[in-house]
Amino acid sequence: MTSHELLEPKLNRARAIALVLGGIALALCAAGAMANPTQFYRSYLFGYLYWISVALGCLAIVMLHHLVGGGWGFVIRRLLESGSRTILLLAILFVPLILGMSRLYSWTQPHVHAEESSFAKVYLNPTFFLARVAIYFGVWLLLSFFLNKWSAQQDRTGDPAMLRKMGALSGPGILIYALTVTFAAVDWVLSLEPHWFSTIYGLLFIIIQALAAMSFVVVVVMLLSDTVQLYHSPGQLNDLGSLLFTLVMLWAYMSFAQYLIIWSGNLQEEIPWYAKRTAGGWAYLAVTLMVFHFAVPFTLLLLRSVKRRVKVLAAVASLLLVMSVADLYWLVVPAFGQSGPRPHWMDITAIAGIGGLWIAAFLSQLKRQPLLPLHDPRFEGVLANAE
Repeated sequence: MTSHELLEPKLNRARAIALVLGGIALALCAAGAMANPTQFYRSYLFGYLYWISVALGCLAIVMLHHLVGGGWGFVIRRLLESGSRTILLLAILFVPLILGMSRLYSWTQPHVHAEESSFAKVYLNPTFFLARVAIYFGVWLLLSFFLNKWSAQQDRTGDPAMLRKMGALSGPGILIYALTVTFAAVDWVLSLEPHWFSTIYGLLFIIIQALAAMSFVVVVVMLLSDTVQLYHSPGQLNDLGSLLFTLVMLWAYMSFAQYLIIWSGNLQEEIPWYAKRTAGGWAYLAVTLMVFHFAVPFTLLLLRSVKRRVKVLAAVASLLLVMSVADLYWLVVPAFGQSGPRPHWMDITAIAGIGGLWIAAFLSQLKRQPLLPLHDPRFEGVLANAE
């Protein structure tokens, strides 16, 4: 029996568990929506942003791999491709946010909209907002479709032309991804507080997505390692840890750069955003992020012994996954006027419900192809170096 055949029952069992737990959590959310619809939409937005971050991060990293190559990418490429193919599910799961726009975004209210500048009136209106949503998902789905289509063709035929196609698309694809994610972050999150702005906001979300996706796939590599060993040398694990280390540093740099620019500018329209997030209990959460989203993983990932042991590396990645949730909570929830981090039960059920459906979809996609791209001509060199 092959390793793939051994793995399939485990994937089916995990998928069934994810579906059941996700369905129960979403059913609880639906019940909560009847009693408190405003809280439901706020919690749903928070949970949705986390899981779409993982999916879009997978798309970005797979394009990065097609551009730069490297043995690290073959370890996680199928995981990344499977994650990118869940974007269609997330497009469907965006519908509740459309229904709840009036409860989430103050600019949808006529009396608030009348006070906006002429540009804001043009940009922040429901029709244009929905048109942009359609563009974002259209672009992401097209990128995912072609990259996965050509990857599958390469797996069947070994045609080297597929490799050139994926590389040719990934160059402009990363630029298009960066632009669409920047505008989506502005539309979906920054516009919760429409009078505040930041030139680094989009870049911060790009790093959040890449870090969440990278952490997720490292954990999956560890979970699969009992049945299928995707890496062929400690050096490949070391590369994954180094990439994780780089993303941790970039997250810290972007977060600090945004704070430093706003602090040095000392402008009245910019200060309230940080004043709100560094007051009361939010200050403790900010310090927690500094320690466990940067200082601790930064120190651990400096060590080769950490990066070359899959279970230890996965433990660091698990910490980063939890901290990514806390980071998004710190970015999103204070916009609703909450004076401190007091998670509502629907915050938990929303992230669990969407996550259950997303993980089930991810596992379904993961079964569709071999876990390693064996017909990629670059992969033979990786195996030779590993030996």
